[in-house]
Amino acid sequence: MPQKLSPAARKAKKARDLAYAKTPRRRKMKAECQKKRRDAIKKGKNLKGLDYDHNTKSFISVKKNRSGHGKGTKKYNTK
Repeated sequence: MPQKLSPAARKAKKARDLAYAKTPRRRKMKAECQKKRRDAIKKGKNLKGLDYDHNTKSFISVKKNRSGHGKGTKKYNTK
């Protein structure tokens, strides 16, 4: 369910999200995820519904790979 934002707020959020996604740390994480995913697919692993988790260094369900595995985000806060 998308957030209910005004057009101006939606535009500002889009800019903030893009700026965050382009930080050096996020770019490095994305590149690592893409490489791991390509390698796993080459080995024949079925990755449907799975995300790469940078904390456990493995593929886990999309549902489980949100907000620190139910422990919130303080444990893995890297700012």
